[in-house]
Amino acid sequence: MTQYDYDVVVIGAGPGGYVAAIRASQLQNKVAIVEQGRLGGVCLNMGCIPSKALIHQAEIFRNRTKLQAMGVTIDDTGFNYGNVFRASRKAADMLSGGVAYLMKKNGIEVISAKATLSSQHEVTLDGSKKISAGSIILATGSRPRQISGFEFDEESVLSSDGALMLTEVPPRLLILGAGAIGCEFAHILNSFGSKVQMVEMMDRILPLEDKEITKVLQRSFSKRGIEIHPSTKALSMQKTASGVEVNLENENGEQRSVTVDKVLVVVGRSPNTDNIGLEQLGIQTENGFIITGDYGQTSINTIYAIGDIVASPLLAHVASREGEIAAEHIANHQTTARIDQMKIPGAVYCEPQVASFGLTEEAAVKNSIAFKKSSFPFRATGKAVAVGEVDGMVKILYDEKSHKILGAHAIGPQATELIHELLLVKNSGLTLEAIADMVHAHPTLSEAVMESAKLALGRAMHV
Repeated sequence: MTQYDYDVVVIGAGPGGYVAAIRASQLQNKVAIVEQGRLGGVCLNMGCIPSKALIHQAEIFRNRTKLQAMGVTIDDTGFNYGNVFRASRKAADMLSGGVAYLMKKNGIEVISAKATLSSQHEVTLDGSKKISAGSIILATGSRPRQISGFEFDEESVLSSDGALMLTEVPPRLLILGAGAIGCEFAHILNSFGSKVQMVEMMDRILPLEDKEITKVLQRSFSKRGIEIHPSTKALSMQKTASGVEVNLENENGEQRSVTVDKVLVVVGRSPNTDNIGLEQLGIQTENGFIITGDYGQTSINTIYAIGDIVASPLLAHVASREGEIAAEHIANHQTTARIDQMKIPGAVYCEPQVASFGLTEEAAVKNSIAFKKSSFPFRATGKAVAVGEVDGMVKILYDEKSHKILGAHAIGPQATELIHELLLVKNSGLTLEAIADMVHAHPTLSEAVMESAKLALGRAMHV
């Protein structure tokens, strides 16, 4: 039997890579993980975690008005966004250190180097030293996508990385791209006083979400003074003495220019599949993404790919699950095949929060899928009224005959947490009755989920 240095080598230590390494170690493999940057990858260091730390502080800052409504006098003249930034970096550092602990706990060797594929069983480190493995898992992640004419300089034109590293709030900000990342940064920086404008080529913000849901968010953003330019594209920009002048054009061909202090470009992400040895080995790709089988295996069966470098949703929780699946398949451990796209939750942590999975109403209509829908407003939920967060709804798309859930969407307080009760029902093959008949504590926000299910069954009590 051929002997290798390791049973499994993982390239990349983000939420896909480090979870794959842990699972492979749990299955009694000798594992090494290679990372040229910080453990935790983009998610922990320049993405999910620091951005959520900023969002939490934005919510605290926004809530000062609630204290003022109680008669409390607040002097915020000493506010320093640099302190907000430093708190976000502290959270990132703590969790990156936590990953280092997990690697040590699970007996995983951490190698700090740039890794490239040499053969189906070999990896080259920093262009010289070679290590071998029975199987290799690629988890190299992604980077912010650039667009021509708006290349990142992280001064006037920011990527999401640059936005996370701001130590001062730009007085005027233009965001190109109104997807999840764009909406989260709009929420953060508007909360701290920036005059934010958003440009989106599609006809609405969060264009992949259910249209009824995005209308609520767009209305909320507009009330806060966030100016939205839908069906609009940015043509060009030039730096001037007064800032950055950006030329815009809407769907009717009408042009205008806006002047801001900084431009944030968040129009998607590009997979890190260049310069890692794919071409030399003939590993198949499509549009930069690695083509994989049901368990993450590439066209070379000893090499697997997971996370943002494959054509599944570019989400940390997807990468983690794909890492588990790949590690289990390598170990011949019984596992599930690739993730069902209809069972992947999406979450946007702006205010109000947005969460969803499965079919949108527009997709169901487009694909001629028969459905019924039920929408229950938070305004009719006791807890939402009690805490003063009444905007939003829980919306369920379901099959009229079987009462099985086809998709679910929520916008409002704690939507990113509440969505999982609905997802558990779908994942378990249960029906709306499972939610409607389950006793929910009163008053709770989760009652909106129950009431939406009851409404679908003709049993609603509070509408």
